[in-house]
Amino acid sequence: MGASAIHSAEDARRLARRRLPWMVFDYIDGSAGSEAGAARNRAALDATTLRPRILQDVSQRSLATTLFGQTAQRPFGIAPMGMCNLSAPGADLMLARLAARHSIPLGVSTVASTPMEEIIVEAEGNAWFQLYFSGDGSGTVKLVERAKAAGYDTLVLTVDVPEVGRRPRELRHGFRMPFRIGPRQFIDFALHPRWSLTSLAHGRPQMANFLMEGYEFDRTESRAKATWETLARLRDQWGGRLVVKGVLDVEDAIALKAAGVDAIQVSSHGARQLDSAPSPFQMLPEIRKAVGADFPLFYDSGLRTGEDVTKALIAGADFTFFGRILLFAIAAAGEAGLQQLWDVLSDEMSITMAQIGACSPGDLR
Repeated sequence: MGASAIHSAEDARRLARRRLPWMVFDYIDGSAGSEAGAARNRAALDATTLRPRILQDVSQRSLATTLFGQTAQRPFGIAPMGMCNLSAPGADLMLARLAARHSIPLGVSTVASTPMEEIIVEAEGNAWFQLYFSGDGSGTVKLVERAKAAGYDTLVLTVDVPEVGRRPRELRHGFRMPFRIGPRQFIDFALHPRWSLTSLAHGRPQMANFLMEGYEFDRTESRAKATWETLARLRDQWGGRLVVKGVLDVEDAIALKAAGVDAIQVSSHGARQLDSAPSPFQMLPEIRKAVGADFPLFYDSGLRTGEDVTKALIAGADFTFFGRILLFAIAAAGEAGLQQLWDVLSDEMSITMAQIGACSPGDLR
C-alpha cells in the first residue's frame, strides 16, 4: 500500500507503525508521562462541535490567509520537529519542498537532521528557525548568528523545555541522540528491514546543525537557566520576527507581548513535556482574550484533521501547525504520502468551511 491508502492522519499513523522500528515509532508518537495530557487535549478538540449553516453560497472558497503580511496558501504550516530523517531519509527536504509549494512556514528544529542552510534553500525561503536556549547561552548566540547568515527572518524560541520531559516510551527503547545501536536496537531494526536498509544506505541520522566544528548540543541538557533577561537579550540580538512557542499561561502571554515579541504560539510541545499541563486548545481562547484581537497568535498540539484547524481558528488562533502526523505520512509512503496527507487535510478543511458557511479562514475569526 502506498500514498493512495492514506485517507486520514490515522491511516498514515497506522501504516507508519508497520514500517518503522518500534523505537523510532515511539519516539515520534510518544508523549510525556502516562500520556494523559495528550489524551486530555485530544478530548477537548473532539468535544468541540461546529454548527452547520445552510444556504450561504460557499461556492467560492479559499484556504489562503495572511501571515506576517504575506500570503500563505493554507492556514496551517509545519511545526519544528527534531530528527525528521528518522521517519525516512530526506524527510527534512520533503517538508521543505512542501513548504515551498504552498508558501507556508516550515519550522526548522535546532536538532534537525539536515543543516539549516540546506533546508531554507529547498524551502525557497519559507522556513523559520526554531531555537532552544542551552547551557550558558554561548551556543545559542552562535546559532542565532548562523540563522541570520543563512537568511532566516523569523526565529521561533521554544520556552517549554527547561528540562526534557520524561517520555517512557523513549526510555524503554533506550532512545538517545546521538543515535546509538545496542543489541535491543539491532533486533528492532532487523525486524524492520525496509526502514533499516534504506537508512543504512543514506547514513545514520544525525543532529546536522552540530556537525560543524565549534557546535555542540546535548538533547538532554538542562535549559533551566533561561530567564526573562535571556529573552530580552535575544530580542536585542535578533532584528527579525520573534515567535515564542510553548505558552500555556495567560500571565506569561501578557508579559511576552509587553516584552516585544512578534507572536505567541500556544503549545504543549505535542504533550511531550508536562503530562499534567492544561489542554492548549482550552487555553487558546483565554490567551486570545488576554493579548487582544489583533496580536498574532499561533497554535499547535493535537491537531489531526482539517476540522481541528477550523476549530483552532474559531477558538482564537491566526495560524496553526501540524507536527508528527506529517512524519507518519512520510514513513508510510515517502514524499507522495506527505503530499497525499496534505491534500487530505486541505480537503477536510475546505469541506468543513462549506458546512459551516465560511468561504475563507478570515470568516472563522
